[in-house]
Parts: sequence; C-alpha cells; structure tokens
Amino acid sequence: MTTNEMWGGRFARGPAAIMEAINASIDFDRRLYAQDIAASKVHARMLANRGIISQADADAIARGLDAIKTEIDQGKFTFSRALEDIHMNVEARLKELIGDAAGRLHTARSRNDQVATDFRLWVRDSIDAMEAGLAAFQRALVKKAGAHAATVMPGFTHLQTAQPITFGHHLLAYVEMAARDRARFQAARRTTNENPLGSAALAGTSFPLDREATSRELGFASAMRNSLDGVSSRDFALEYLSACAIMATHLSRLAEEVVLWSSPAFGFVRLSDAFSTGSSIMPQKRNPDAAELVRAKCARVTGALVTLLGVMKGLPLAYAKDMQEDKEAVFDATDSAALALAAMTGMVEDMQPNEIAMRRAAGEAFSTATDMADWLVRVLKKPFREAHHITGRIVAMAEARKCGLADLSLGELQSVEPGITADIQSVLSLDASVASRTSFGGTAPDRVREQVRYWQEQLK
Repeated sequence: MTTNEMWGGRFARGPAAIMEAINASIDFDRRLYAQDIAASKVHARMLANRGIISQADADAIARGLDAIKTEIDQGKFTFSRALEDIHMNVEARLKELIGDAAGRLHTARSRNDQVATDFRLWVRDSIDAMEAGLAAFQRALVKKAGAHAATVMPGFTHLQTAQPITFGHHLLAYVEMAARDRARFQAARRTTNENPLGSAALAGTSFPLDREATSRELGFASAMRNSLDGVSSRDFALEYLSACAIMATHLSRLAEEVVLWSSPAFGFVRLSDAFSTGSSIMPQKRNPDAAELVRAKCARVTGALVTLLGVMKGLPLAYAKDMQEDKEAVFDATDSAALALAAMTGMVEDMQPNEIAMRRAAGEAFSTATDMADWLVRVLKKPFREAHHITGRIVAMAEARKCGLADLSLGELQSVEPGITADIQSVLSLDASVASRTSFGGTAPDRVREQVRYWQEQLK
C-alpha cells in the first residue's frame, strides 16, 4: 500500500486496512462537497488578493473547482476512501485537472479550519431549510384550524376528558410550539454564522490573511476571534441538534395524537390512503404508519444530540479526531427531522376530522362540570372550593343515574344546592361551554378565529 501523498513524507507506510476503515470519513462527509468547494474558491481568491498566490493560480483553482462540482453534481466523480475525506478527494482531483497549482490552495489553512468552515456552512443551510419547513407546517395547521374554529372536541388532561375545546384551538397549540422551534433555529443560526477559516490547524497562520473578506464572501457575520475555538468548537452543531430534538419532540406529540385520533376507539380523524397502510393479514385495517414512523424518526434525532454531547464532553483543546463523529449524527438527525416535518405537514393537510365523533366524545365524562362550578361562583357567589364540592356531589348523582349533567332535573340539582335556578342549564351545553372561554388564548371560536388571523398575518 502506498503512502497517502496528502500526508507528505512523515509516514513511511500507508495505513492498514482497519485503520483506513476507521479513519476514512468520505462515505458521509462527501455531503459537504458544495460547501467545501465554495469555501475553497473564496479562500483562493483571498490568497490572490493578498498576493500570497498568483492570480493565474487562483483562476486555475477556481476553474478546476467548478469542474469538480459539476462532476459531483452529475454523479461522475469517483470518491476514494484511501483519500479519507471530502477535502483530500477534491484536492487530489484538482491536481489531476490543473497540476501543481492545486497544491497552493491549501496555503494558510488546515483541514481543521477547513472542515469547521464547511460544517458551519452546511448547518447554516440546513437551519434555513428547517425553518422554511416549519413555516409550511404552521401554514397547514393554521388553515385547518381556521376551517374548524368552532368544531367541538374533548380537551384532555392525563388523557382523560377534561373540558370541551375546539379542534382549531387544539391545532393552534402546535402553531405556537412551531413558532418557538423557529426561534430556536434562528438563535442557532446566529451562533453558527461565525467564520473559522483562517484559524489554520489551531494557532492561526503567519500569512497576511483577510479574514473579513472571506467572512463577507461566505455570508458569515464575522470571523471567529480565537483560533483554538475556531477549529475545536462544535457547540453550534449541538445547538442545532437541540433545536432539531425539541422540534422532533413536538412533532412526535402530534404524531401520537394522530395515532390515537385515527383509531376506531377515538375515530376523531381519518387519514387517506396517502398516509395509511393496510395489514398483510387483516383486510379491515387502516394503519397510521406515517404517524408511527414520525414518532420513531424523532427518537433518532434525540439520539443524535446525545451522541454529539458524548463525543464532545471530554475533549481537551484543540482539534481531536473524535470530532469526525460529529457529522454522521448531524446528517442523520437532519434527514430524520426534515422527513418527519414534511410527513407531519402532509398529514395535517390530509386528515379529515369526524365532527360527530368529536362532539360525542366531548359530551362524555361530565366535561361541563367546571362550567357548573363557575356558575355557582359567578351567580351564587360561592367560594370556588365550595362550588367544586357541590359540583362533585352533582356529578356523583348524574353518574349514579347514568345521565349527563344537563339531563338532571332542577329539583335534583336543588336537592344538592337549593340556590340553583333553571339558568344553570345555559352553561351546561358543549357549545355554551366552549363559547364562554373568551379569555385571551382561550378556546372560544371567536378567540380561535382571532388567533388564526394573527398567524395568517405572521406567516405571509
């Protein structure tokens, strides 16, 4: 086996097969090729502008890099594991295309600051794509919420029927979660958007670089101020993964609800064939496989965050080869999160609520009991704790008679609390209960429509 020429003369023998297998990252870091080529072009242009390399060499490097990008885009590039990573693969091909001028590209930089730059550019692009996906998810939720601002369904605590709410109100809760997800991605973008290029291996370089120029051309807000931090920090990736993991948790919660809602036991929504599958043995089955897979994909995202935290927690400054393990976790999490987000957006657009089943379920389990207690406080001026106790006795009576609260006669209600009048019936219907929740952020249809209008404006 020949010596890896990129390492130079320090190593007399090439790596053993096992070492090559564990050391190579080209199988996954090839995904950085567009960012690697873009950063290399900017670096070469800066070197020429500073008189560090000739303009002729910079022009040749740019032409060669453009040709390599075209080859990779068209699937014509041959990647070599012997060359370890995307940087060496590109540089080796560049030498084949333009000769010795290719060797001048690596002046005043190291693979350490090169990969840090490429990775930040890749994460920044992924953040922008994830934020756009979240906006589409929000628009789908808002549209469905607007159509069902007054569709009554049960609200749950402890997965037990609590109070009636509207389907639109329920969906808007996820719009709010997605808004915070977007804010987290925006914060991660600010952290990511710093330029490590020029940090070199760890100590900077003696060449007169123009780091402001490379930062400007690559769209970074500024150059990183410490070369050790520039090559060894991966907290930007951790912050990105954290945002992905929290978003994935929100998606998984909605996916779990879709699984429940689409089951015969609930029957709240129906997914079309586009997001359902059948059973190989039971012809009657409609399985919410897309929602179930979203739950599982989201677990992988959380796992990626834990993986990178584990990789980074014990590393002294500066760069260590452990950091090669950062990219697979981020790539996998990005793929899983983006797919889960797209699938969940599609399911929101696709699902059709069963308004009859929702309303029937909302009327079960004495869901307007709180409205009764509130009436006792508001009309009879009872302390809430006393009103709660009175209502509990009335619920027990209705339970014993196997009827709803509204089905009890006035005499039966007065046997528990003599001050009750026929007016109490005005708060015991589902529609009256929902309409009464007019506090800001409440489930009253008018409030839901108000929030729909707000989000429509925000999402333009």
